[in-house]
Amino acid sequence: MGTLYIIATPLGNLGDITLRALETLKSVDLVACEDTRETIKLLNHYNISKPLVSYFQHSKLSKIEYLAGELSAGKNIALVTDAGTPGISDPGGKLVHQLVSSSVGQFETDKLKNRQTEKLNIVPIPGPCAAIAALSISGFPTDKFIFMGFPPHKKGRDKYFKEVAAAKETVVFYESTHRILKTLEQLAEVMRINPPPFLSLAKQNSSSDLPLVKGEKERGLRQLVVCRELTKIFESIYRGTAEEILKILESDKNNQKGEFVVVVKAS
Repeated sequence: MGTLYIIATPLGNLGDITLRALETLKSVDLVACEDTRETIKLLNHYNISKPLVSYFQHSKLSKIEYLAGELSAGKNIALVTDAGTPGISDPGGKLVHQLVSSSVGQFETDKLKNRQTEKLNIVPIPGPCAAIAALSISGFPTDKFIFMGFPPHKKGRDKYFKEVAAAKETVVFYESTHRILKTLEQLAEVMRINPPPFLSLAKQNSSSDLPLVKGEKERGLRQLVVCRELTKIFESIYRGTAEEILKILESDKNNQKGEFVVVVKAS
């Protein structure tokens, strides 16, 4: 039985790859990757030549069975994503789950039926992870944090952001260039101070400063760190409230390009 290596690759700066990752990529028989066009850039940069097979979000079960068959035949395989650690909000997690839960040999394929007693060996080769990189520079409490992947595109978005706002721990999630403005707008909405009607009326009729309802001030001042294009040429780090960062992104369309990591301070 071969070994499946889960290899973290650079987020952008190719210099961030580890020596162990390079050694492993040179030693394996096959590289399974999210996008062969992206992975070939990395391999060419380090003069590594290996057969590539695509494995992405919409890959069919037959692709998993193919990779399982190669492992069963004794081949060593590297699993990489376009950037970062495979399996972290990434289709690589499905591959590992299927292989582990089926113990490889339980797939209904002729190649595997005779190897049910052999154990699959899965080895992590750690390295870059966008969520961890963003948390490390956030300055927010990270003894506990919640990773929430990507927000839903449509159904469930309101519930998702209400959960972010209500979290008692630091929250980190990913967002794409196409939805980052909408995301910040929704975050601003769920975190906005909304005094009850009687309080607003009282303020209108009084020159004195009345205290905010318990917890409202803290919610209104919730701080965010938004990281854009981490480790790449146009890496940018924005700090402030959702409203403040939204204004920065809206001021220049170039600020809206790329992949984003959003970190929300604990409530």
